[in-house]
Amino acid sequence: MSEAKFSAVMKALEPLHVDALLVFGLVNIRFLSGFSGSDAALFQTSRDRFLLCDARYTLQARSEASLCEVSEYKTKLEGIVSQLRESDCKRVAFDAEQVPVSFFNSLTAALPEFEFIPLTDQLDQLRAVKSPEEVKAIELSAQLASSAFEQLLPIIRPGVSERTLAIELEMIMKRGGADEKAFDFIVASGERGALPHGRPTERLLRAGEFVTFDFGACCNGYNSDETVTVAVGEPDKKLLEIYRVVKEAHDLALAAVNPGIECRVIDAIARTHIKSCGYGDHFRHGLGHGVGLEVHEMPTLSPRSSHSVAEGMIFTVEPGVYIPGLGGVRIEDMVLVTADGCRILSSVDKELTVC
Repeated sequence: MSEAKFSAVMKALEPLHVDALLVFGLVNIRFLSGFSGSDAALFQTSRDRFLLCDARYTLQARSEASLCEVSEYKTKLEGIVSQLRESDCKRVAFDAEQVPVSFFNSLTAALPEFEFIPLTDQLDQLRAVKSPEEVKAIELSAQLASSAFEQLLPIIRPGVSERTLAIELEMIMKRGGADEKAFDFIVASGERGALPHGRPTERLLRAGEFVTFDFGACCNGYNSDETVTVAVGEPDKKLLEIYRVVKEAHDLALAAVNPGIECRVIDAIARTHIKSCGYGDHFRHGLGHGVGLEVHEMPTLSPRSSHSVAEGMIFTVEPGVYIPGLGGVRIEDMVLVTADGCRILSSVDKELTVC
């Protein structure tokens, strides 16, 4: 948390001509204040900021949200209504997607004199460019995840189940210092590799096939995301060809990352290469996404993306090819955009590993 974040958010809201900001989303509250509890609201004007919470979190809020005045409420609605009435604000921006309709209806009924202005993606845009402290936190998560996977490699062999590998990877990661896994891991072997989001099952690995692992760690609220596809014994020549195509697309996309380039252009570079090799119909998701307090956040790298790359952004590059009945390959690295390109934060070697 910093004064800079509070100043940046008020500047971003200037075109809306609002007097204050009311934040309900816990991710945005953590980004702006540092508070990591499970229920709260944040109210900010150009001069003051208040972290509103119930008695369960008062001490925690005072410790974590040191730049906020902590206001304890008995009910959330009463606390917010009271805080707004004490202010001299009448036009209030809020993160509309984070508010249940029933709660918002009760709020507006209690404060008919206030005008509530729904935000679109202003807070998401602020979170897209990471501070040095955020970069450090994400780097730690990425290092823990990559290290855990490298320790898992000797266990990947024929006869081991997908579920066993997923559980072991999580345990190694947590023993290494991760607070939690960033998301439910994907472990998809053999023909199940054609499922981009194949959850681990009791299926046993077999010699001559690929297995795809999509995994990440969470430390201090910040996440990582990495995908590695490995071979279990010597794979089929068709699988080797697919791996080569995906790896080439991955490398071409990474080489194109630079401040100012449109995200959809990076996506097109990888997509065009895969299509030129005859697999265009088998790459059916976006090339990447931002990672931070959430595993999926701005920017998006896809044909429909309207974002441009900026220094300080962290996002994934993850082309894939998925062929029903055969299997699939996805290769994913997480990168930090620098002044003259990018730096890869995930550290597992993406040359094909044969286990």
